[in-house]
Amino acid sequence: MTFPAIDPVAVSIGPLAIHWYGLAYVAGIMLGWFIARRMLLKPGLWPNDTPPCTAAHLDDFLLWVALGIVLGGRIGYILFYDFASVAANPLRAIEIWNGGMSFHGGFLGATLAMVFFARRHAIPLWSLFDIVASVAPLGLLFGRIANFINGELWGRPSDVPWAMAFPTGGPFPRHPSQLYEALLEGLVIFVVLQIVGRVFRGFRSPGLVTGCFVSLYALARITVEFFREPDPQLGYLAGGWLTMGMVLSLPMLAVGLWALVRARRAAAQPTGRE
Repeated sequence: MTFPAIDPVAVSIGPLAIHWYGLAYVAGIMLGWFIARRMLLKPGLWPNDTPPCTAAHLDDFLLWVALGIVLGGRIGYILFYDFASVAANPLRAIEIWNGGMSFHGGFLGATLAMVFFARRHAIPLWSLFDIVASVAPLGLLFGRIANFINGELWGRPSDVPWAMAFPTGGPFPRHPSQLYEALLEGLVIFVVLQIVGRVFRGFRSPGLVTGCFVSLYALARITVEFFREPDPQLGYLAGGWLTMGMVLSLPMLAVGLWALVRARRAAAQPTGRE
């Protein structure tokens, strides 16, 4: 298939250029905020029929989570993927126009933001985790589509009918792994979490939706890594197949499974606290 050459710049006004990648972050955060706000209007979804926080809390949390995602994502990329280059040229750390964001770093940054915000406003931490986890796949969906538009993070060479030759990927047709991730990490996980939270009342067991998100993301990421080209500065870590994305996802899988077990045990205790 022919790669659809889409200008990475969505809107240009004089020297100001607004990129699809930046709009993807904004769209994911704002749509997630909108859906989370509507969930708070349904008391029956939550423990004791009481939403864990107010809509005003979510409004205030927007800035916290945005900073956590961006700072964590950038710092994570430097530490996990590009440390040698930044150590040689420290100014590279602020060259965000050259790309470089790590989901795992953004995940840690957002988690820290939630911990601090929950403590400051006396919000049940695991329920806040669940709210954010239930809408987080939307950000992944938009972000991976933006990666595809930018023609970056492409997959390994392939002869499947839908393989594409990316502008920066050489002459070889490759897996459009960005779209695989958008589908699995974004759309599929979002639908599953909404079903778990709303249909099966998963929000009433604080931590259950969070555990599902973290576990499913780790499994989806490990799966897609078999089709995605590893970062050139790292390559394969071992065996011609192990990548940094896989290594970073394994602890996430363990944490996600632990969160699921913890949520089930807490739900089995009639007097258990969140």
